[in-house]
Amino acid sequence: MFGLGLPEMGIIAVVAILIFGPKKIPELGNALGKTLRSFKEGVGLGDGESAQKEKEKEEEGQPKV
Repeated sequence: MFGLGLPEMGIIAVVAILIFGPKKIPELGNALGKTLRSFKEGVGLGDGESAQKEKEKEEEGQPKV
């Protein structure tokens, strides 16, 4: 994982606890998870929207019966 071993990850965890405190870490993780989830939904929505718009354009070009 990015060339990080167990000792490096431990040092990062200790520094994060010292900076934010043990009570704030779960809140930060939750906020990060929500942000990533909404970003993924937004990226997926962008693909779906473009496909839907193309489909609507094709339907507009066809004569209605």
